[in-house]
Amino acid sequence: MPALRLRRSCRAVVAVVLALAGCTSAEPAPEPEAVDLLQQDWGHVPGVVADAEGLEVTATGRRIVEQDGGGGQPDPPVDLAGTHLLTDGDFVITASFENATADATLAVYDRPPVIADEFRIEPAGLHLTLRGDELRIAVFDGTPQRDVTEPQPAYDDQVAVTDPEAELSVRRSGDRLEIASGGAKVASLPDVFDSGELWLGLSSDDGRFTVSSLTAAATAGASLSTAGAVAADAERSPEGLQALASRARADFVIGAAVALGPLASDVDYASNLVGNFVAVTPENAMKPQALSPRQGEYRFEEADALLDIAESKGIAVHGHTIAFTEAMPRWMQDLPTGIDEERRASAQALLDYVTTVVSHFKGRLHSLDVVNEPFDVDQGTTLQQNIWYRVFGPGYPVVVSQAVHDADPGVRQFINENGADVPGPRQDALLELALETNERGGHIDGVGLQAHVYDLGSDAISADDLTASLETFGRAGLSVRISENDVPDSEGQEVQAEQYATVLDTCIRSATCVSYTTWGVDDRYDWFLDGDGAPQQGRDLLFDDGAPTPAYDALREVLVG
Repeated sequence: MPALRLRRSCRAVVAVVLALAGCTSAEPAPEPEAVDLLQQDWGHVPGVVADAEGLEVTATGRRIVEQDGGGGQPDPPVDLAGTHLLTDGDFVITASFENATADATLAVYDRPPVIADEFRIEPAGLHLTLRGDELRIAVFDGTPQRDVTEPQPAYDDQVAVTDPEAELSVRRSGDRLEIASGGAKVASLPDVFDSGELWLGLSSDDGRFTVSSLTAAATAGASLSTAGAVAADAERSPEGLQALASRARADFVIGAAVALGPLASDVDYASNLVGNFVAVTPENAMKPQALSPRQGEYRFEEADALLDIAESKGIAVHGHTIAFTEAMPRWMQDLPTGIDEERRASAQALLDYVTTVVSHFKGRLHSLDVVNEPFDVDQGTTLQQNIWYRVFGPGYPVVVSQAVHDADPGVRQFINENGADVPGPRQDALLELALETNERGGHIDGVGLQAHVYDLGSDAISADDLTASLETFGRAGLSVRISENDVPDSEGQEVQAEQYATVLDTCIRSATCVSYTTWGVDDRYDWFLDGDGAPQQGRDLLFDDGAPTPAYDALREVLVG
């Protein structure tokens, strides 16, 4: 939202203001001291660039596709790693938009959205979208929704404004938000902000615009201040999991999959991550749909922010992922493969993507999943016929591996797969794929055994089976990462803890197993869609609402010996 230039009278300018009251008193109230948000950190927000005119905002095309490649829930950017606001009461945020070619949106969130693999959970917040002389006002109250992929606002209205370049204002007073354009009130709504935090997003669906001013201030005796990512204050624990692991085996690495939103906003999450882990795998920030939502365009900002935090804490990064059937943007899914000429052009587009991405992160990644989940989803041994397969044929892992090596010879390459952590045909197929890729000129260093235990009745991993698996890959000269371990508590926390302990204990005892990673940090952010498409919260991880679970204690016992 464009910043409101604070004045002593209600003049028209395009702005959005969250404040106590309009300019109706004969004696104007003292103006609150405003924070100039244009001068804050927007450097890691996709589609937002600061220049001499203000903030230039362009459409990013970011969307989250479903597992089958369908859908496409919008994923507008939020300033996660930059500046957010802390307030203990009423406040005002103002903004001014100029040169809008289509739509212009300012979003103010009560907390960052939760980004799961295939959907986004919309938090409480206010979205103000100008399109011509129409202003859409959408309010989300944070109530859980039956269909999170198409979230419905609790309040959704569209009003005409007399001047699209007039000041818009949203004033918070007690339990109300008052929205005005050019000083004239256009809506009064219930307040939805209760966390004491305000997170900002600027976006456009179809065009571009300039934010010429953006300010915030407290009113009615309240306070308002700026803050950055909470991870900045997190510290390594001398008794955390990694510290204990290093005493047991100096070269062994304990890691976790991580998301930027909670790492930037949740003190418990950041403290538990930095305190216990020395490696991270980005959950979604480095998948193709996040990095290149439109062909030839790249949005590295959020991935770079995550890597910046990791590097500042001495944490290694495992990149995830290059060639993958899922999480592909529509342009990549739709590359033509009908005739030779089309396939050549599509091959160049894919190789350009690989080279651009790997070159961008060169020197910042310790290792990388160059191929992720290559085999069919029903635990078979047939390669999925995704766009990589259709363009390059069944030898596509060789092509991808060579391209990655050309762009960054120093990054360690892995093929990551589920259901291959126990002996059987799927494990045999993974071993054969890795060895064949290297025989044909690839550079695969090892495999990732995901170790997802979705059902303890059918998926449980025994120490004997995992030991045999590690010996198999070790004899072949390949390293192994336990790459995505998670275990439900459906059979009780004691059984959950025992399974976690078995996997870690077996891994750390084998020289072949170089690292152990859990797929997530805290159950607070562990969400999935059930068979009816409704969101459900998992209970699979080492922390729950910031507190360690029995599974965490079991891992500590393994490491202490």
